[in-house]
Amino acid sequence: MKISIIHTTILLVLVAMLHQSCQKHYLPHEFIEEESALTNEADVETATIGTYAVLKNEAYVRSGHFLMEYPGDAVAQGQASGDDLTRAYRYTHINTSAHSTNFWTQSYKVIAAANKVIGYVQDDASQGMLQLKGENLFLRALMHFNLVRIFGRPYPQGKGENLGVPILHEGLSEEEIDNISRSSVKAVYDFIIADLLKAADLLTENKSNSFASKEVAYALLARTYLYKEDNINAIKYANMVISSPRYTLLQGSDYVGYFRTVPENNKETIFGIRHTKVEDRGMNSIGSMYISADASGNAVGQGVTGWAEIYASIKYYDFLSKYPHDLRNSFVVPYTIGGVLQNNQKLTPTVPMYYVNKYSFQEDVVNLSSPVYFRLAEMYLIRAEAYAKEGNVGDALADVNRIRERAGLKGAELHSLQNIAAANKTALDVVLEERFLELAFEGHRAYDLFRNNRSVVRNYPGTHSLSNTPTTDVHQEIKPTDKRVVFFVPQAEINKNNNLDQNP
Repeated sequence: MKISIIHTTILLVLVAMLHQSCQKHYLPHEFIEEESALTNEADVETATIGTYAVLKNEAYVRSGHFLMEYPGDAVAQGQASGDDLTRAYRYTHINTSAHSTNFWTQSYKVIAAANKVIGYVQDDASQGMLQLKGENLFLRALMHFNLVRIFGRPYPQGKGENLGVPILHEGLSEEEIDNISRSSVKAVYDFIIADLLKAADLLTENKSNSFASKEVAYALLARTYLYKEDNINAIKYANMVISSPRYTLLQGSDYVGYFRTVPENNKETIFGIRHTKVEDRGMNSIGSMYISADASGNAVGQGVTGWAEIYASIKYYDFLSKYPHDLRNSFVVPYTIGGVLQNNQKLTPTVPMYYVNKYSFQEDVVNLSSPVYFRLAEMYLIRAEAYAKEGNVGDALADVNRIRERAGLKGAELHSLQNIAAANKTALDVVLEERFLELAFEGHRAYDLFRNNRSVVRNYPGTHSLSNTPTTDVHQEIKPTDKRVVFFVPQAEINKNNNLDQNP
């Protein structure tokens, strides 16, 4: 892996972002030379804004979404596509995947830029400089976390001893970078945790929720500890976010409009990168894959405002619509004509067109959204899962029911010790089901199953059937031990560095 951007230039993506804490407007910057970029706090702040901006790049945000969400069972692909996203959905991975390459490259670009600030700012610097160092430590941790999720096996498999990804920290020479090898999953997790703990100590300022803060670092710590099955620490850090007065679960119509609301106006969002109207990507957006709709939000045919090729699966839709008054039904829009549900006819059997609007209609722009990386509902579900695994069933169900009540469920629709026993379910079962309902289309589902030693089971129409004989057989099961659970390291990186081992 040759990450030459450490020794060349950092391209700061054209952005105009509002820095809430001091009410500055950041105007476009481009091609800041590495040798002269960092001489004072203003330079460090400008460079940091540019690093955040990489998280808006289509090659990062869109490709990352495809790799993290499309392997799950909440989605169904309605037709084969020439785009490499089809392989992510069908688990027919290749080592030259465009989306894997995009995500790897963009992630290490962020890491390299963050390393420059981390290396420059000394631990005895001013409070403002330390704040910026903390933000870059968080960004570096976030990048390593998602990289090891995508390219490394779940931590519980082999207790973290499987191959993870290269750890790129500050101070490495060009020769060391050119010959770097993959660290173990455990080593990557340890590195992430160390970065986040230090970041949390340095982050003393609360900017908008498009920037790292102490609570944002705690949120990623809670997720990281949950994924490595350190339940006590997962509970600890989830508690620290939940107890913060900065966040609250949105209720009623505010919750229905959650994903249309810009991050800084959303009291449930912990961290989300703001995309402005001028950054609407139209048919190249995440939302365009899920819906085609008119300006009023009414579903229309494919290709009008979006490709509308990825739908909520029948499995998800049927599970969700068990309770029609569940507010989460508002995030799925069946495409009907004259009251008749339309099917995508490009497969046999055909696929019901259940559009998804979680990435649409921000500021009334059909394909505009600001993807949410962390929100309060997830913290409750992290705590619930950790409680369940620690045998604290009562508290686990209380957290799950808090999310269900927010969704409008009540009475017998809430979980109790009696009704989960009658249904022959465990507390972990109902937590994972609630994660399925609440966090669908947000990039969690497949990994939630694999890290809990459960399979992704698809028994509904979608292009995964094209891998079967006959192709009308819609069943697909991906076991957590399957080689296809992880993506291939981009071959282009291995060609540059033969110390990088490929996934089997």
